Amino acid sequence: MFYADEGNWIESLLVTSGQSFDPDAATEGLSRVELFHHERVTVGSTDRPTHRLTVVAHEPYPFLLGEILRGNAIPNRLELRQEYFDGVVTVEEWDAFRELADRIQDRFGRFELLSVNQVETTGAALGSGQLARVLRNELSPEQLTVLRTAHRLGYFEVPRGTSAEDIAAELDIAQSTLSERLRLAEKRLFDLVFTRTEEPPADAAGE
Repeated sequence: MFYADEGNWIESLLVTSGQSFDPDAATEGLSRVELFHHERVTVGSTDRPTHRLTVVAHEPYPFLLGEILRGNAIPNRLELRQEYFDGVVTVEEWDAFRELADRIQDRFGRFELLSVNQVETTGAALGSGQLARVLRNELSPEQLTVLRTAHRLGYFEVPRGTSAEDIAAELDIAQSTLSERLRLAEKRLFDLVFTRTEEPPADAAGE
């Protein structure tokens, strides 16, 4: 997942279930969550139903991820199991990790360190501005304008604060042009986020 702005998160969720799973029904009852896309996928050798969901969530900070980001740590993986989270994060120094562990312990009541790996280089923490710069370079000016205007007018809020007609009027373009630019911008955005890349080496993060 990554933070868009003003409480909006774009999240990619991999859901494996021991029984039949309906993504639309599962997300319909969740407040402030919009299901953007879903697909059936195959992961490893499991024969259990597995789906990849792309959702837009509206909240200031998802609870555990918020603590990680406030600690200037990089969340490499967060996996929700039956009653706990199993995660891998990267921090620059051991003291920063201890502070993060203490915050998680204080807020959620339990923290267990499983292993630590030391690496030579790390990426940039979310919120550093790197992602925003990449998106600005990858999206066309028209796409950026459409997304920025739609967001400013509340198009992505729940419930929506404006309509496609109002956005088109604000930009002085036809509604069909708006729809095309918006869809292309969204597709490019999600292509950047969810296109498969080479897996990092096993020692690339501390657990």
